[in-house]
Amino acid sequence: MTASKDSAPLGQFIRAHRERLSPEQAGLPPGQRRRAKGLRREEVAALCDISTTWLTWIEQGRTQSVSAPTLARLAEALRLTAAERDYLFNLAGLKDPEPEWRGPSEQAKALLKQATAHIDSPAYVLDAEWRAVAWNPPAQRLFRDWLGRPDASRSLLDFIFLAPEARSFIDQWAERAGRIVAELRADLSPRLNQPAVAAMIAALEATSPEFRQYWQQQDVQGREGGSRVFHHPSAGRIEHQQITLKLAQAPEYKLVMLL
Repeated sequence: MTASKDSAPLGQFIRAHRERLSPEQAGLPPGQRRRAKGLRREEVAALCDISTTWLTWIEQGRTQSVSAPTLARLAEALRLTAAERDYLFNLAGLKDPEPEWRGPSEQAKALLKQATAHIDSPAYVLDAEWRAVAWNPPAQRLFRDWLGRPDASRSLLDFIFLAPEARSFIDQWAERAGRIVAELRADLSPRLNQPAVAAMIAALEATSPEFRQYWQQQDVQGREGGSRVFHHPSAGRIEHQQITLKLAQAPEYKLVMLL
C-alpha cells in the first residue's frame, strides 16, 4: 500500500524532524563540523535503507508512492514519539503496520480506579485482555457472579463463555456473545500475533465451543453502546444504557459505565 493524500505536508513534517535531530540522538557519530541543521538527507536515507534521491522527493512532495514500511523506518530513524508516528501515518493516509504497544500504565489504572468510585451507576475498567482491574460497588452488586465473588475469574470473556450463570444472566446470551467476540477481534487486531493474546484466544477456543465457533466466523464489529438487559437473581430484569470510554493517555484501558 502506498500513500494517497497530498504529499506536501508529509514531506514538510519529515524534513522538520530530520533537521531537529542531532547525530547523537540518531545513534550516529558527531562527525565533522556541519553547515546544515540536524541530520543530512543521506544519513537518514542510509538509516531507512532508501536512496537519498527518494528521500529528497518525499520531502519535496514530488511523490505520493511512499509505502507503509518506508514510513515505519522513517519513524524509527527520526525517533518519533507515538503521537508523532500516528500523525506521520495519518498524513500519508496509511495504516501503521506495527503500531506501538504502550503496555499498561499503572498511573492510568490508579486514575481509573478513582474515577469508578465517583460513579453512581455500575462501572468497571477492563484492561487490554478484557480483565476487570477496577469496579465500583454497584457493578459488584450487578455482576455478583463475576465481580462479586472473590474466587471468580476477573476476565469478562471467562465470565461470558465459561461461567454457567452468564447464560441466564445476560439477556439473549447467544446474540450478545457473538457480538462480544466480533468486538474483541476488532479491539485486539493490532496485537493478535502477540504471545499473550494468542495464548488467551487458544485457551478460550479450547474450553468454549461457542467461543471457537464465533471466533472462526471472522466477524468484526466496533464496540458500541446501547441497551443492555440483565436478569439478576434477586433484582429481576434490569436494563441499562452502556457507554465505553478510553483514556487518551492509556487506550489499553476501557471504562465501561451502565447508566
